[in-house]
Amino acid sequence: MYGKVWSACLQGIEGRTIEVEVDVSNGLPQMNLVGLPDSAIRESVERVRTSIKNCGFTFPMDRITVNLAPADLRKEGSSFDLAIAVAILITTGQVSSEPLQMTLFLGELALDGSLRPVPGVLSMAHAAKQLGIKRVCVPRLNAAEAALIDGIEVCGLTNLSDFRNWNQQTHHEFVVHAGNNEDSTNFSADQRNIEDYADVNGQHQVKRAMMIAAAGMHNIILIGAPGTGKTMLVKRMPSILPPMSDHEALEVTKIFSASGKLADRTSLMRTRSFRAPHHTISAAGLVGGGTIPKPGEVSLAHRGILFLDELPEFTRNALEVLRQPLEDRSVTIARARAVYTFPSQFILAAAMNPCPCGFYGAETEANACVCSPAKIMQYRSKISGPLLDRIDLHVEVPKPSYAQLNEHTHANPLSSKEMLAKVLIAHQRQHERYAGTGIHHNNELSGNRMRQVCQLTAEGEELLRASFEALGLSARAHDRILRLALTIADLEQCDHILPHHLAEAIQYRNLDKRQKEFDG
Repeated sequence: MYGKVWSACLQGIEGRTIEVEVDVSNGLPQMNLVGLPDSAIRESVERVRTSIKNCGFTFPMDRITVNLAPADLRKEGSSFDLAIAVAILITTGQVSSEPLQMTLFLGELALDGSLRPVPGVLSMAHAAKQLGIKRVCVPRLNAAEAALIDGIEVCGLTNLSDFRNWNQQTHHEFVVHAGNNEDSTNFSADQRNIEDYADVNGQHQVKRAMMIAAAGMHNIILIGAPGTGKTMLVKRMPSILPPMSDHEALEVTKIFSASGKLADRTSLMRTRSFRAPHHTISAAGLVGGGTIPKPGEVSLAHRGILFLDELPEFTRNALEVLRQPLEDRSVTIARARAVYTFPSQFILAAAMNPCPCGFYGAETEANACVCSPAKIMQYRSKISGPLLDRIDLHVEVPKPSYAQLNEHTHANPLSSKEMLAKVLIAHQRQHERYAGTGIHHNNELSGNRMRQVCQLTAEGEELLRASFEALGLSARAHDRILRLALTIADLEQCDHILPHHLAEAIQYRNLDKRQKEFDG
């Protein structure tokens, strides 16, 4: 006897449909799994056997062979339990196969036959739709997540016993629609109380730099003494980033679903993620890894912000692995059996002190810098030149005066709402400029397209040439200055890059200037 159903697994963050084939033949009672299953799938033998018995079905006392095709793709996880159990029930005639044709099954079985949720359901349901599968049967707690994919029927099940009286007429009681899952609570990120830049008194120039970074999705680093508000400024950056488009929201939600970190299964993520890993994180924790790689922090920050506080405290190896994601906007991890690619298009926001003690350049009678030039150089050398080259804005954060700390008594500080309005205008200009090109923001410009868009006046050309030679800029830094100047022009709703746009972009290369001071 032979039977077949559809299931799926994750390959990176994308779903991959799998055929679960079952053959029941005469022989010694045993169950063999083939098709490169991992240990969690091999252990499903006992879960499936026990749950079938405890749900009132009969487990065949014959030789059972289960094949997961394609056989050359390594599979992992417990999402095949339900598909294997249903395939056995169909093969032995205990469940009719007719109403279950073109149906994909996902779910982990408990010993009593109840279904437990599994990660990555969103990606796997999307893969099923692309294959033309019409229905997906998943655990009830995964149903709202799968229903986020339009054009596919989702059945939320609580127990294997739900298949006992399954037919085309009665199965509709299990159908779940998006946003209709009574077992879920809405934790929509858009309803969170996001911190506001109105809380920050003073630091007007730094606020403008943060707004420029958000307008063009540029990387930014803040350098300043302890207590100047660097972390406070970065943590408010999500409040000036626009909501994600449908495509971006699906992309990010699939990453969190595959990672098992999706807090709200009833809606797509609309607020851009903010990831702030501790400086003890490993290189694999940042970019992803493992025997079967999982997304790291750079992918969890996709379309959002990756905040690295106290940047020089991160290990050199962890920082250097950021170079490829920052340049390619994706992470490629090679293993013997497969190559995995995770998206990683994010804003890198970093903060650091100017020296080990933190007070270089901001000395007062109470706090004087005690670091020697050699110690300062050693501290800054933890951040390599190639990594700094990939950061567009180097911004010094000065110590605010007493009057600035109390400016709310005299004037209303610039709020996130005001900043967001300007950022939205800049994003709209970029959307219109790059329509149909595959480019979304200024930070993605390169090659001929950048030379066409970033036209300079003769005065601007001379200014950039002088700065390039005086600061010893690299070709990458040259291009980043042009992209940054274009974003500044967009914020001012100007169609051309003017010399003062270029001058402002150049002055954001503070670390290049400081390096020249030390070299001199």
